[in-house]
Amino acid sequence: MDHRDVDTALAESLKVLGPHADEDWTVSAGPLEWSCWETAAHIAHDLLAYAGQVAARPADSYLPFDLTVRPTASPAEVLRTVAACGRLLSSALAAAGPTSRAWHWGPCDPGFAAMGVAEILLHTHDITQGLAVDWQPPAPLCAAVLGRLFPDAPPGDPVQVLLWCTGRQELDGLPRRTSWVWKAARSD
Repeated sequence: MDHRDVDTALAESLKVLGPHADEDWTVSAGPLEWSCWETAAHIAHDLLAYAGQVAARPADSYLPFDLTVRPTASPAEVLRTVAACGRLLSSALAAAGPTSRAWHWGPCDPGFAAMGVAEILLHTHDITQGLAVDWQPPAPLCAAVLGRLFPDAPPGDPVQVLLWCTGRQELDGLPRRTSWVWKAARSD
């Protein structure tokens, strides 16, 4: 996965969420304890954190910064922040070479693209559930995320498998996961 996948996921998220920016974003985002507003702010936070990691390329820790979205920001303003942070991640990934490494629980290649796409797709799904918008993440992007971050995922529809892998639903008789972790850091 690369910066183009981040761009595609970001465009899809903004396309589905933008028309709903005037709705009540204080409701819970699907199965999360966060509101839709908090979930969108979380997307922006993680995309910026990933961009920083890719740009600075620390070998053994996270950079000591966080994004704070002003609590007075409207949902439309939070979505603009998501767009900015997504574009920063995309730019950082485009500038990074294929052998570049940065810290995410170990040395991580540009698997940061897969993590960014996962954050965008999964949390957009959570927000659409909270806002009662019928939407599913694009299957090709879900398949790519599974291939990069969940190499032991069971076979099946990539959208449903990704939602199961991240504890959002049951899958063909498999109980809903209560904990999970993706495999971003990999040895070469």
